[in-house]
Order: sequence, then C-alpha cells, then structure tokens
Amino acid sequence: MRPTRTHARRAWQAAIGILVTVLVASACAGGGAGAGGSGDGTPKEGGDLTFLIDSLGDTWIPNNSAISSFQGHIWGHVTDKLVYVDENGQTSPWIAESWHQNADATEFTLHLKPGVTFSDGSPLDAAAVVANLDMWSKGDASRGINPIGLFPKTYAGAQAVDPATVKVTFTSPTLGFIPTLGYHGSILISPKTLALPAEQQADLSNDIGSGPYVVESWKDDDSVVLRKRADYNWAPPALSHQGPARIDSITYKLVGEQQVRTSSVQSNQADVAYNPSPKELETFKAAGYTVAAPRYLGFVNGFAVNTKVAPFDDVRVRQALQHGIDRQQILDTVYTPDWLAATSFIQSNVPGATDHSANFAFDKAKSTALLDEAGWVPGPDGVRTKNGTPLKITLYPNPYLATSKAVDELVAQQLRGLGFQVDIQAYDVVTYGQRVKVGSETVPAYEITRSFIDAGTVGGVLTDANKGENWFGVGQSDPKLTSLATGIAGASDPAARNTQLDELQGYVLDQGYFVPLTQIVQRLYLQSPRVHGVTYNGIAYANYYTAWIGDPS
Repeated sequence: MRPTRTHARRAWQAAIGILVTVLVASACAGGGAGAGGSGDGTPKEGGDLTFLIDSLGDTWIPNNSAISSFQGHIWGHVTDKLVYVDENGQTSPWIAESWHQNADATEFTLHLKPGVTFSDGSPLDAAAVVANLDMWSKGDASRGINPIGLFPKTYAGAQAVDPATVKVTFTSPTLGFIPTLGYHGSILISPKTLALPAEQQADLSNDIGSGPYVVESWKDDDSVVLRKRADYNWAPPALSHQGPARIDSITYKLVGEQQVRTSSVQSNQADVAYNPSPKELETFKAAGYTVAAPRYLGFVNGFAVNTKVAPFDDVRVRQALQHGIDRQQILDTVYTPDWLAATSFIQSNVPGATDHSANFAFDKAKSTALLDEAGWVPGPDGVRTKNGTPLKITLYPNPYLATSKAVDELVAQQLRGLGFQVDIQAYDVVTYGQRVKVGSETVPAYEITRSFIDAGTVGGVLTDANKGENWFGVGQSDPKLTSLATGIAGASDPAARNTQLDELQGYVLDQGYFVPLTQIVQRLYLQSPRVHGVTYNGIAYANYYTAWIGDPS
C-alpha cells in the first residue's frame, strides 16, 4: 500500500532527518570517498551516491508526476527514451536505432534496438512502444491518468509492424515528433505498469522501466533509493559508455532547507545538493566543489498573461507590464554572470529562437505613458485606480524554480513604482499544483518555467486550437495568433516553419501576451569533487549513468 502523504512539511523536520538518514547512508556506503579510486580521469566501478533534493513531487503516476523538475531525476535513471537530445537540441538514437518519415511529415517509422527489456524481464518491443505512445497522447481519463502536456495533438495512432518496427501516423504534418520523443515526459514504461489502476501506479515500486537503475526502496515524502541494473546494455551512443552504470546506488533524499543541503555536501555527508543559491556558486567553485548550471531547452522564465483577467484584457496594460520590468536589475541582484538576458519568450539555445528583445525592453517612461493612456490614474498612496478599482496583480512564485520568490519580490518592487498594487502568494509544490493553473480566473499571470525539446510544440500551448492549453486565455479569438500557432504546429518544411516561428515570437511579445524575465537555468547542482563524469541532457538533468566516484581531482 502506498504510504500516506503528509502535506504539512516543516523545514526543521527535514534538517533533523538528514542528520540521521544521510549519516547512516554514508556509514553504510561501500567504502566512502576513497573506495572509487583516484581522480585521475580513469572511470572507476562501485560506490554509492547521495543526492539531496528539495521536493519529490506529489505523485509517482508516470504520466501525472512532476517530471519537469524533481521526479525527472529519478525517472531519468529508471527509464529510457526512444531518442536522446543533448544540450544543443541535437537528436540522436537510443531505443529507436533509426527512423524515417514520409515527405509531408505525417508518417514516421521507428526501428527499435533489439534485445531491450524492462526490469521485469518483459520485452521493450514495438507493442510496448505503441502502448506508451497511446498513453502519452491520450492518457486515460477514466483512471485519472493525464496525457503528456506537450505531446503532439496531431497524433492519430501507432501500430506494431513487427516486433522491432513501429509506424506512427498524424493527422497533419508534425515535424517536432522525433525530438519530442526525447522530452522529459516521454519515458518508456512497461505495459504491465501502464495497465495498472492509477493508485497502484502511484506506488513507485510498481513503475517498471528499462533504465540503468531500478527502485530498491522508497518512502513517500522522504527518499528514493536506486540500485544499478546488472544487465543494462543499451545506453544512447552519444554518451560513449555501454554496459551497466558504474555507481552502485543513488539515494535521493528529501531535504527542504537549502542551507542544510549545501552544508551536508561541504561536510561530506552527501555528494550532490540540488538547487543551491545562485549567488553561492562562485564561492563553492573557489573552494574546490563542482558546480553546474546547465541551461535547458524551453521557454524563458516569465509570465503568461491571462487576458481574461482585468485589467490585462487591455493590451496597453500588458505592454506596460512588459516595459516596466528592469531585467538587468534581476540579473545583477538575484543571479550571476552565468545567467543571460531574455531575448524572446523562448530560450536562445532552442533551434529557431530569434531576438525580439526590443519588444519588451525596460522603459519606465513608456510604461507610465501606456497606463496613463489606458486611464489608470495615480492615487495619493501611489496606487493607480480606474473607476474606483485599483491596478493590482498577484504574483505566484513557481516552486519549481528555486529563485522564483526572490525574482518576484524584485518585480513587485519595480511594479509598485509604476502604480501597481502587488501581492505575492507563495505555495509549496503540491499546493501550487492544486491552486495555480493556466487559465484560472484568479491567476492574472502564470509564471512559466517549462522545458520543451522542439519549438513546434509551441503551437500546442498558446491557443485552444487542437486541444491546446490556451496560455493567454484568448482561445481562437485572435486570428493571427491562431494562424501562426497552428501553422507552426502543422508545418512540413523546416525553413518555412522557422520563418513563421520568428513572426510568432514577435507577435506574442508585441501583444503583451508573454512577459519575459530572464533566460533560465532551472536546475542547479553543487557536487562533491569525488564525483566525476556526470553528463547533462537537453533538459538539464544530471545523468549518473556515466559517472563514477573517486578521489577529488
């Protein structure tokens, strides 16, 4: 039976837990820091790694879990994907050894690597891939299982041509299909798991993958222990390593307090601390620790503005919001030189992203003029009003981004200087998922910290065409937005799609639908110098399949 969830966590409880659990884990590890050998660059076998993380999400149902920031660390070691996508957005083979498509990108044929098995011994064959594709596309509403958010809405179906061949068809051209197979939600799960009731899928021990590690044990709201799989031998060629993982076990331990996580690495009680403070990274590096801030493919950090919530139904107010934010002050105050200014609402490392920074450049005088023009009059307390209604906005810091609250506090200060009444409502991961939703009539600006693999998926979130997520609440009432978004989603020519994507970026920003803040490094790592050979994929997850434990370099 799945353990009962305790919603009311306390930071001091996590701190006390680490003093006991991590020390015990370290004492039980197979040899400690010196057991892996030297730091001479030669990979070593064995050892145990402890990774301290600030959340483990709210459910382990594969389709429903918080894959994007927390549980994705575990899924990335327990499961495989059909393709591998690196930090530059380049796609290469994995379980799918090769593939080809028809001329208009409506049909794709995947050729699977032979001999791959799930950890329960069942084959990862064409039938298993079809079962996963169907689940990613449709979910199962009758069981409370969601579809994968950015999976192409044009999916028509898939069939197993033979045990090693899958044919996938779409209702219209879908250039982004292959890259999306490397998206963090596209994890291959045993059909036996997929057939289970949702409450049984929520038990992580029932969730069977084909990855280099298996779940040895887990405790809800506390920890997950992974043990390497001895017969694993089908890693992506891009990783330049085959066979079993080198590290024997990985323990993911929940520790809510940032300082406790980092001090545990400093005192050799743990190997990796997730989400350290950006401002501390240079200090840790100077002290000999490894720090990593991989930039992922996806949207920049910013606000999707809900046009259904007044006063943001007025384009002038949305534009005033855009031009009223001093992004350089955010970079200088919250971050380090590793962070980049936003140039669009898409990260600049995404193929097809273009520079539209002029559309939302900081200009306080312009913001003031726009608000004056829209009829918002400054009051004696500094808050603007119109027909007796204050100009107000509530910001909801995104708990998936460690720096979100600090950024929002600075944004609030800047907006108050323009005459906005600003409230900040912060929730933990679980509560945030329940209360803060795209399109909610109580959420004027939804903070985006979301990755994607291929820019073609953008068309699936901006409107409600083809069951899109409708980020801005416009539905299909803006013909140009609908035309551009659907055109990108259904493009069959890459060059033509990039032209439309450039136009879409400019249009979305010109209309004030999206308010970029900064480019984002969502996943930060402080790592012991005894850990070597870690790799990071296109969605910035640390991969310990390639890693080894040895003496500090």
